[in-house]
Amino acid sequence: MVFRSYMDQALEEAQAAAARGEVPVGAVLVSPDGGVVARAGNRTRELSDPTAHAEILVIRAGCAAARSERLPGYDLYVTLEPCPMCATAISAARIARVYYGAADPKSGGVAQGPRIFSHPQCHHVPEVYDGISARESETLLKEFFAGRR
Repeated sequence: MVFRSYMDQALEEAQAAAARGEVPVGAVLVSPDGGVVARAGNRTRELSDPTAHAEILVIRAGCAAARSERLPGYDLYVTLEPCPMCATAISAARIARVYYGAADPKSGGVAQGPRIFSHPQCHHVPEVYDGISARESETLLKEFFAGRR
């Protein structure tokens, strides 16, 4: 099987989020057969919902499409290291693989901070691949926050 990255689509969602004034994070959920099930960017401000992170939005859409609370065999591509809330949702949904771009030393929950997948109470640990399109993801975030300062 040949690896195909969907990070380009996640970056498109992150750019769209930035254009809406949201923190530029994008996510893409891919089914076991390689089809894109959902794409989203952050919408916390637009929806007045602190849980409306890109990852949560695609997990919700994927679970609705699958008519299940679990997504075994699915892949998640996200431009920024998932926060603790999103990492917990990823584990609860039983997502098989997580690919992310930029590390998040301030709010990350996978390789930084609480390291959710390493916690003994974590019921499911996905395969994690970091640094996918990290430079592009970091640039989007830096430019977004530079414009806010």
